[in-house]
Amino acid sequence: MTAAQKVELATSVTGEYSLAYALAAVELPKSTWYYHRQQKVDYGEKHARLQVVLEEIASQHPEYGYRRTTTELHETYRERVNHKVVQRLHQLWGLALLRTTRAPKPSGIRQAIVAAGTRINLLAQIEDFEPLDVLHTDFTELRYADGSQKAYLMPIVGHVCKLAFGWAVGKSANRILALQTWRQARETMRQLGIEPTGMVMHQDQDSVYTSYAWTARLLLRDHLQVSYSLDGARGNTEMESFISRFKNENRSLLFDAPTIEALERVVNVRMRYYNEARRHSSLDNQPPLKWLERWLSDVETE
Repeated sequence: MTAAQKVELATSVTGEYSLAYALAAVELPKSTWYYHRQQKVDYGEKHARLQVVLEEIASQHPEYGYRRTTTELHETYRERVNHKVVQRLHQLWGLALLRTTRAPKPSGIRQAIVAAGTRINLLAQIEDFEPLDVLHTDFTELRYADGSQKAYLMPIVGHVCKLAFGWAVGKSANRILALQTWRQARETMRQLGIEPTGMVMHQDQDSVYTSYAWTARLLLRDHLQVSYSLDGARGNTEMESFISRFKNENRSLLFDAPTIEALERVVNVRMRYYNEARRHSSLDNQPPLKWLERWLSDVETE
């Protein structure tokens, strides 16, 4: 038992027993008890402004540990606090218990995914893929500024045609970034004369892609079908292959970008190169855009 645990135990029984008796029972010197009690009061008072915020984060995001909570404090609440402080405050205020006892009820979308079981993976049910049947999406971390900073890239790529219809770079992999990616993909489709109705969007079950904002946009507004991987990245191999290839081929360019604006410019240039110039072996050694335009032209003349 640690000294802090002994302090808590001794303190909890001081209403029934004398302090001296309680300290003797746990073999704790009185000086240690006073030290820990004084430190606890001072530390809690020092960071008292964070208690309500941390309780709110713990309630809204019960799955967050102290590291993700620290990021949430930085980006959402503009509180620059070291992760070690957050860890200690979690222990001090019992927020670990709060997080485990207030898990939110699964959303309707999450319940539907669970109820559908293996049927939620529409990709596995398709035998013959046409060039515009299936889209893939996911997000990945990009390191820039000599590795000192990180951002996220979200692409949307065709299963057969390999075209990157849309992409976006941002500080957070959230619903805003996902919808920004989809808006760009829709604009690309509009320019190519493509209607997305009936397409399948395949993704993993990250909260970004099971959110109401994302699924409502795809299902209700643009009339796509949503498909989910049953085993994370392993069930979205087309997307993982694209991300791995893109990052490996452009690692030094991404790493050298000094700012997120510069990083975004690099991504835009390299995505256009991928679409318009980089030959793909599965497309008769043609770039994705050229291959798809030729296919669309053939379909129109038939």
